[in-house]
Amino acid sequence: MSQWVNDDAIDFFEINEDITLRRMVLRNPKPKGTVLFLHGFPETLYAWKDISIALADDYEVHAFDWPGYGLSSRPTADRFSYAPTDYAHVLHQYITKAGVDTSRLTIYATDIGALPALLLALEEPDIARTIIVGDFAPFNRPQFMYESLQSLKAGPSMVLVRANLNKNRDEILANTFARGLPKEAQFEVSQEFKDDMSRGWNQAAMTTADAFAYYYSHFTRDQDKFESQLPRLKTLVKVIWGEKDLYIKKEMGTELAERIHAEFALLPGIGHFPHLQNPRLAIDEVRASFR
Repeated sequence: MSQWVNDDAIDFFEINEDITLRRMVLRNPKPKGTVLFLHGFPETLYAWKDISIALADDYEVHAFDWPGYGLSSRPTADRFSYAPTDYAHVLHQYITKAGVDTSRLTIYATDIGALPALLLALEEPDIARTIIVGDFAPFNRPQFMYESLQSLKAGPSMVLVRANLNKNRDEILANTFARGLPKEAQFEVSQEFKDDMSRGWNQAAMTTADAFAYYYSHFTRDQDKFESQLPRLKTLVKVIWGEKDLYIKKEMGTELAERIHAEFALLPGIGHFPHLQNPRLAIDEVRASFR
């Protein structure tokens, strides 16, 4: 374990009057650069703990819980919409307030964290030297999405899907990471991570599933915004994708990489959560981004 990991690594960081983020920061006295990890559903910052420890000998490493996840704030929907564009604003505020040197920053973003990172890059091309994204839905292509995710985007059915997500919390936390993978490829996440997701699911009057549903209620609008402004994307992006991703098919990643002329890595035998199934791949991608 890195000498820079201690009991103060996880704290709370105020973004504005409505939002305080739980974050993890592993500091290095002479970092080669800074890494910021952005998690997906139903994760928390603990998804990145072991990867962060592995990188902390060379880099300063940040991760936080998105609003609605883990132990970060959960404002009511009339104060914060949980849309990708709003997450992009939170990301920008975090980077600015935390004093991150964007000229030496790699953002690694997956699932719901990826579109906000790219939306921010449209407005702030120098927000990072590199953004690594994967296993998300940059465009409104329901045919490449898991059936329940399609339903979250589709009007009245959203209410039922949201209710089912809340009802099936235990099943989601137990099976989401292995779903769609053959038995020999399935993997376990740490008990610490499981406990953190479970503890963070219900906070205040909003669940993680509620925040996820709010995100999806604005998803098509923000996907269309991103696609319409693709020519403005100037930040260096690398796209990585699990070949066996059940939730967002690899065709989505292929199209994104082709349209933004980005390097594309398709990971054989890997599902929707490459950073959990094979953490070494994420570590290597981060290190490569600084070469």
